[in-house]
Amino acid sequence: MKVLAIETSCDETAAAVVEDGRRVLSSVVSSQTAVHTTFGGVVPEVASRHHLELLGPVVADAMTKASVEPGQLDAVAATIGPGLIGSLLVGVSAAKAYAWSWGLPFVGVNHMEGHLHAAFLEDPELSLPTVVLLVSGGHTLLICMQSDGQGGVEYRLLGQTIDDAAGEAFDKVARFLGLGYPGGPAIEREAGQGDATAIAFPRGLAGVGYDFSFSGLKTSVVRYVKAHPEVRVCDVAASFQEAVVDVLVTKARRAAGEVGAKAICIGGGVAANTSLRERVREACVADGRSAFIPSRAMCTDNAAMIGATAWYRLRADGPTPLGAAADPNLKLPLV
Repeated sequence: MKVLAIETSCDETAAAVVEDGRRVLSSVVSSQTAVHTTFGGVVPEVASRHHLELLGPVVADAMTKASVEPGQLDAVAATIGPGLIGSLLVGVSAAKAYAWSWGLPFVGVNHMEGHLHAAFLEDPELSLPTVVLLVSGGHTLLICMQSDGQGGVEYRLLGQTIDDAAGEAFDKVARFLGLGYPGGPAIEREAGQGDATAIAFPRGLAGVGYDFSFSGLKTSVVRYVKAHPEVRVCDVAASFQEAVVDVLVTKARRAAGEVGAKAICIGGGVAANTSLRERVREACVADGRSAFIPSRAMCTDNAAMIGATAWYRLRADGPTPLGAAADPNLKLPLV
């Protein structure tokens, strides 16, 4: 089964062709980062206008690289939420048009579920149950992926952020420190020259359940820098990054032990952070668990993960009605 998938939930225009939910025949991503850097963040209207310009060529490129014609496809999928409503509408409308004109089923995919399935693209033998740490600019979730007893997968929410997402905190701190956008890579570059033990920033909700809180940490950074204007920016960046990574890994590790997870998997844009990747790998080795660390290309938004999820959703639920609307606040289907 070959699926043409489209992803336009934020500022990446992406298309991919995925076979049987596991084999990526093509994956094309056109980034708008350079455009939004001027504004210090994603401007929704600008993002949606660029999707309009880029989506057609991106889809054509994905089809060419996969060496497939419309008649060889079995379905067309698109991210239907969550995300920026203007951006979502571009991708969903295009996918529905392709599906209708080619006589194929349309599949609306939850963007966050896509990140959960990204791991299967690079390791089809992913063992369940596994704890997934899903960290991005808009979300920080701790999820247990487990078998539904019928050959499928179901998701159980263990914890989530009660305020800022980890990626959002990275962006805000980077902006405050004058490091530019996007914040994650900027903080990581600066942290590479600093001392992660220089400043003892607080760990939000440390030892309390599996929920996260990064708003207080962000405020602590601002207050510390204002009180110590002579401090090296690289030390602030390194200490801030250490505080975020420490909380993420500690809670994921503890959750894995409680649910008896065979592995810990990370996903989302923040999963590209080198420190987080190394700390998760080290924790899993120490605890005797498998670590599923996706390539950086599969951490950031892409359409391959949407195609993988669409294959699963089409088998489990059937096609999505063409009248289904994009939902900027779409939630994960949880048990």
